[in-house]
Amino acid sequence: MRFSHGISGIAERELRRLVSRPLYLFCMVVAPLLCCLFFTTLMYSGLPTDMPVGVVDEDNTSTTREILRNMDAFSQVRLTEDYASVSEARRAMQQGDIYAFYYIPEGTTDEVLAGRQPIVSFYTNNSLLIAGSLIYRDLRTMSVLANASVGLKTLQAKGVDDRTAMAFLQPIVINTHALSNPWLNYSVYLNNTILPGVLMILIFMMTTFSIGVEIKEGTGKAWLAMTDNCMWRALLGKLLPHTVIFFLVMLAHYAYLYGVLAFPCHCGAGPLLLQAAMTVLASQGLGVFFIAVIPTLRLALSACSLWGVVSFSISGFSFPVMAMHPSLQMLCNLFPLRHYYLIYVSQTLDGHPLSYVWKSYLALLLFALLPLLVLRRLRTVMLNYDYIP
Repeated sequence: MRFSHGISGIAERELRRLVSRPLYLFCMVVAPLLCCLFFTTLMYSGLPTDMPVGVVDEDNTSTTREILRNMDAFSQVRLTEDYASVSEARRAMQQGDIYAFYYIPEGTTDEVLAGRQPIVSFYTNNSLLIAGSLIYRDLRTMSVLANASVGLKTLQAKGVDDRTAMAFLQPIVINTHALSNPWLNYSVYLNNTILPGVLMILIFMMTTFSIGVEIKEGTGKAWLAMTDNCMWRALLGKLLPHTVIFFLVMLAHYAYLYGVLAFPCHCGAGPLLLQAAMTVLASQGLGVFFIAVIPTLRLALSACSLWGVVSFSISGFSFPVMAMHPSLQMLCNLFPLRHYYLIYVSQTLDGHPLSYVWKSYLALLLFALLPLLVLRRLRTVMLNYDYIP
């Protein structure tokens, strides 16, 4: 009974501390939910659409106007301005008025009819990676389609039937099947990793903060006294309310993403619950480790922030891990978000069984057990450490 009373008493004490400071409520509940609404609203359409593109049509014939009309029909492209020269279009792109422009030189139609292979050009601003790459894809596709259209009309004019002409223009037909995310929805790919990553940062910081405040304010001895200086019981009672709150917040994320927004989810409720629980516990374990190793609150919070922000770049969802330097490929395993990302892709997105990702679950479990390595140090800090601001 004494064991149970010690943990429950500390949990009750921690709940009182949570409601006494608005910072806890904001960082543990309000901020994660606001981030969820912000990012999903920002990428609501899945991909950016109607991005402004300019045109320099020096030929201005019915053929070139048809090409431009077809180009404007692409969802990512919106032809906003017809410039008189390449210099004007380039200046507009440098000023940020357009993301790209399409250049059709004078005499293009005549050269097409004469079979002299005219050259059209398009210029994209790839300093804006997403906009530049998407517009480049559409402009390139339109150029290929225009070339095929001209070739088809030329062959038809020579008396070749449509089937023979198409076999000549496209000898190999390619069928593309996008797995798991057939809509190529960028929001599905990004938000399912960004939002847990943001939540992980908040868990790191709030776990570190809640323990660091005990050190800073000198209340660590009273905290430990409630369990007869048993550090692991004190830690369990303190983090129990945090665990429940963060677990419920993560389930709210899942309910919104997979229930309201209908993002693809090819695993059952069980794997989702396991993912949520292991992610929260792993993040808390890393937070405890930071504050035990660096028992100064501001330094520990800085380390948590740095670790969390770097995880977005090294986890593999923004840049493939296999393309990184071998040393970074090994380093990425030290970030919980990397293992969460692998679990998400394998189970939630692709529907694979647990046997495919057991190593990632094991890694999260090891993160959750990190406090066992520093329990003695953390107890010493609570009892004997003189806080240095």
